Amino acid sequence: HEPVLYELDGSTKSLLGLARLDCDLVFNLTESFGDDDTADFKIAGFLELAGKKYTGSGTHGLMLAQDKAIAKKIFGFHGIHTPTFAKSFRGRLDFSHDLQFPVIVKPAREDGSIGIEFSAVVNSIRELMERMDWLHANFDSPVLIEEYIDGRELYVGVIGNEKSEALPVVELDLSKLPDGTPKIAAAEVKWGKGTRAYRDTKSAIATDLSDELVTALQQTALAAYHALELRDYGRVDMRLQPDGTIHVIEVNPNPWLSSRAEFAMAARKAGRTYTQLIEEIVELATSRP
Repeated sequence: HEPVLYELDGSTKSLLGLARLDCDLVFNLTESFGDDDTADFKIAGFLELAGKKYTGSGTHGLMLAQDKAIAKKIFGFHGIHTPTFAKSFRGRLDFSHDLQFPVIVKPAREDGSIGIEFSAVVNSIRELMERMDWLHANFDSPVLIEEYIDGRELYVGVIGNEKSEALPVVELDLSKLPDGTPKIAAAEVKWGKGTRAYRDTKSAIATDLSDELVTALQQTALAAYHALELRDYGRVDMRLQPDGTIHVIEVNPNPWLSSRAEFAMAARKAGRTYTQLIEEIVELATSRP
């Protein structure tokens, strides 16, 4: 292949330039457009209108995965466990189950742990209202309130379309977080370089799970991946309770593809080199009509 880097800078000019590119395939690594983190599906839609083949999930899958409340309703329909939740925006309750504290409060349409700090886990009505007010002020977005699941943080990558494959299970080890700190993949854990939270939390292949449990996790990941109509590749984030109950937290279309990221880590464990992984994604995308 002869790859060329093209950067969307949020301007109309760069968008039009994308449509004029003479290429066989666009490897879609976009996460936002014009400082709008919810615009990833619009870029995919633009590529479709321009007649460009591109890697990863289409507009439908991107939209379903982005709205976490809608995604959770779909999981419920398919019998996939997910934490009990409510959705609210500026005092209006759009949807609610009966919730029990503690709960985690986060933007309903962000990813990458944006808007999820350790303070996102609250234990009282007062803390809940304060957290919701802060999110409304900073994100102008509906808020997702879901019961906090105490358990292990596990990721299962999925690659493929009709014949999709679940990759080995990866665990984000949160056990070394300070006492009293919620065991969540907060922004401090993912992006706080130089902090103890960032330094002491590492991802690795989970090695102490029974074969039966690995199979259950992988089957759950495949069910969630297909329920949201993802394609090519994705990552399913789950919580495993001590009693063995699996909860899907969210599904990530087009997850981070760095050679050091969890998805590539799982692919290596499954026998793929990084180059082979990228080639496989390219082949999945180019084989579409």
